[in-house]
Amino acid sequence: MTFRRGSGFHLRLLRENSRLNAALESCRKVNAVMASAPIAPYNSSPLGNSSSQNASRESLKMEPLADVTLLPGEERVIDKDIIYICPYNAAVKGKVFITNYRLYFKNTDSETPVTLNIPLGVISRVEKMGGASSRGENSYGLEITCKDMRNLRFALKQEGHSRRDIFEIIFKYAFPLSHGMQLFAFLSQEKYEENGWNVYEALEEYRRQGLPNNEWRVTFINKNYELCDTYPTILVVPYKATEDDLRKVATFRSRCRIPVMSWFHKENHAVITRCSQPLVGMSGKRNKDDERYLDLIREANGTTKLTIYDARPNVNAVANKATGGGYEGDDAYQNAELVFLDIHNIHVMRESLKKLKDIVYPNVEESHWLSSLESTHWLEHIKLVLSGAIQVADKVSSGSSVMVHCSDGWDRTAQLTSLSMLMLDSYYRTLRGFQVLMEKEWISFGHKFASRIGHGDKNHADQDRSPIFLQFIDCVWQMTKQFPTAFEFNERLLVVILDHLYSCRFGTFLYNCESVRDSNNVRTKTVSLWSYINSDTSLYINPFYTAESSRVLYPVASMRHLELWVTYYIRWNPRIQHQQQSPVEQRYKELLALRDQYLKKLEELQLSDSAPSSTHLTNSSTPNAATPNQHITHLQTPF
Repeated sequence: MTFRRGSGFHLRLLRENSRLNAALESCRKVNAVMASAPIAPYNSSPLGNSSSQNASRESLKMEPLADVTLLPGEERVIDKDIIYICPYNAAVKGKVFITNYRLYFKNTDSETPVTLNIPLGVISRVEKMGGASSRGENSYGLEITCKDMRNLRFALKQEGHSRRDIFEIIFKYAFPLSHGMQLFAFLSQEKYEENGWNVYEALEEYRRQGLPNNEWRVTFINKNYELCDTYPTILVVPYKATEDDLRKVATFRSRCRIPVMSWFHKENHAVITRCSQPLVGMSGKRNKDDERYLDLIREANGTTKLTIYDARPNVNAVANKATGGGYEGDDAYQNAELVFLDIHNIHVMRESLKKLKDIVYPNVEESHWLSSLESTHWLEHIKLVLSGAIQVADKVSSGSSVMVHCSDGWDRTAQLTSLSMLMLDSYYRTLRGFQVLMEKEWISFGHKFASRIGHGDKNHADQDRSPIFLQFIDCVWQMTKQFPTAFEFNERLLVVILDHLYSCRFGTFLYNCESVRDSNNVRTKTVSLWSYINSDTSLYINPFYTAESSRVLYPVASMRHLELWVTYYIRWNPRIQHQQQSPVEQRYKELLALRDQYLKKLEELQLSDSAPSSTHLTNSSTPNAATPNQHITHLQTPF
């Protein structure tokens, strides 16, 4: 539309001017009101509209955060000027940013960057340090204990209760379940091409093993978790065992965790079965159905004796009789051989890790390192777990079926079955197969991740906490060190798995068993860790992997051959970070550098050959106008 200059045009111009001025004035009033309005540090109902309004108000005061990209579904809650008391340097001034997923710190007073990027799920404990009357520099603030071997200390100004808001926010968002809130995995909106929940399908995995067959069948008796609420819905049992037999056996096994098949040896038909302890009690109860059921397992591959590996020390198994448990006695189970593996319980393992943390963080005492490490007994426990798994694998490899249990069959039992299967079956040593192994033996068979890790729970002193899964991953790392070409995945995969064991970013390790995950719709409302890992598998591939389909791995479970996993337990120490590097990754980098050198030389040769002055080569030997990659196959490296 065009306007003619004149009185009409000027009239319209004046009207538009007055409207614009009115709009600007109203904007100024809104800004003034919002700037003067008190902003609550958090709201007790973070999922409601009032919370999002408070968050948006708070965000007006927050500076842009360019150092880290927020995840889809991640929202900033508060920023705070703070001092990080770094154990390796002097105190560092900076700003801490709290979101509903992480604590992020960056320094502001030094040219050397100091950053922390910690998922709130990693936090085990938050405590106030000092009081308003505390004396001494940086004596007033917060101390944060983490589940990944480090502690953090932050100092604030003492006047005006300056730590109250940030303490309450960290405490609330680090322990959402204790405050009636959701774990971040349910708030995340991450999307990946692959649905990691499809990595493991029970029937598909059993078919890969050659099941069902004439000796073993698949049963759906637990499809509604009626037989055992901590077992998966699909179970493999002896072909001759009826559904009624299974129900009778369940009454005599702790938590109704009956013996079921975990792995089948295709050549000799020996199996690994897992279960919980029998309910023998002080009076030495017997159950004919349980005794007959174990005979069916033994008869399935025709062995004369069924070897039962009880993960516990003998004295512990005897003591469990006082609480109604026990073990399979010779008089009742005459066709079975019982072996105790002397692996200690969850409480001993928890204390051992605490001692290990004391000697690796924040500083390592070099002068007494070996004696300090020995006093933690951590490597001794690793040795016993590996040694037990070797016995299981060797027995099955020789053609005899085995049954493995501890007390309830979800801690030491999972360690032994999964490690022995890793030794026996090369499929589980692939990137995808390792994911299947964890899904099957740990997640579907009910390792109590929620109780052992304490996801979103403020009760840091809970006696159920224990590093059982961490021990398993440590044992896997020990095997990768002894067999550097046998595993398709690298050390980075193991570290990422442990980091997200705590982070609560994915649904994979949440809750105690499959039935609880189903009731909380974990598969539909959260993302699987395998979606994330499989979105870029190149990060986790061992470049020296050599596939060997029939090789059984027997690691040396000797204190002389076991090492502390320094790149995990001491990775926060900057001195260690500079010193430590995986030899496999180092060699890989050397090869890549060598390849780059050859490519550069090849390119130089091609340029010199194509120049007009190059007459010393005949036409037949002159390379054509191809890319360097097309010629690299003719080069031989000295490795």
